[in-house]
Amino acid sequence: MGSTNQNQFACVVFIILGLWVSHSVSRTLNDDASMLEKHEQWIALHGRVYKDVAEKERRFVIFKENVKLIESHNRVGDRLYKLSVNEFADQTNKEFKAARNGYKGLPSMGETSLSSSFKYENVTAVPSSMDWRKKGAVTPVKDQGQCGCCWAFSAVAAMEGVTQLKTGKLVSLSEQELVDCDVKGEDQGCQGGLMDDAFEFIINNKGLATEVIYPYMGVDNTCNAKKAASHAAKINGHEDVPANNEKALLKAVANQPISVAIDASGSAFQFYSSGIFTGECGTELDHGVTAVGYGTDEDGTKYWLVKNSWGASWGENGYIRMQRDIDAKEGLCGIAMESSYPTA
Repeated sequence: MGSTNQNQFACVVFIILGLWVSHSVSRTLNDDASMLEKHEQWIALHGRVYKDVAEKERRFVIFKENVKLIESHNRVGDRLYKLSVNEFADQTNKEFKAARNGYKGLPSMGETSLSSSFKYENVTAVPSSMDWRKKGAVTPVKDQGQCGCCWAFSAVAAMEGVTQLKTGKLVSLSEQELVDCDVKGEDQGCQGGLMDDAFEFIINNKGLATEVIYPYMGVDNTCNAKKAASHAAKINGHEDVPANNEKALLKAVANQPISVAIDASGSAFQFYSSGIFTGECGTELDHGVTAVGYGTDEDGTKYWLVKNSWGASWGENGYIRMQRDIDAKEGLCGIAMESSYPTA
């Protein structure tokens, strides 16, 4: 009798385990089917073409992991920013950084800036908010593509801003000229560079061509000297904002768009969609962007308004708002560590 009961119990357990495994397998298959459908929709939306089935399968695995990360982040209710399944969702973070981030960084400079002067040092009053887009000093968001020349886009955006402030005319200037022709010092085209070196090149070259004359190609080309000789705008110098000082950076951004370097290495930056980025990031500066304003959100959170060069579909129409006035002297993601601007 005891043996019969044991056998019956074993059968019940076996059936329950079978049902549980079946349910788990079914759920996994359903999840994979749903994810496959998401991937197909994403492929159609972004016009992605893979070279073969193996590549598509590999990208699907990456896509699935990224979607899980994004959905997990967005489920946490008290975060000030959201992530989205954007056009970079089938890239690993390592691949993304290699293609999109190319800031090489300044030599160690301690607590002071490299330049001997800071023209906004004695500014005592600044507006409570600033948006250089509304003042006509910012061109539409551009896309560097798979070329690590963020440094060129950052420098050009700052130069476009100071040129508009000086002349009253907003002209889109050439990043490709910097990629092709500025090959001294740290600046090495798609392999990365430094905004200060870009400003030096523009000064020595006696100007920079327009985007129309010297259009962006997103690859390293031989310098076209004829196009580079067509100067649409020029600058007469450049200065560094005192390092590790958000108050000094505020004075500068209140007066013109400023080139800034940040640590944009994290997945949260790769998939940023909206809100004030309070990030998970360090201070290993690897990306050049442009601070084009600042403000305070409705909940009192202060932020920097930053123009990126990853296209208008990333972030808030190509921009990111990054938390301002944090406890760390370097600023969030090191935004106050190495910033500079051209003078005209």
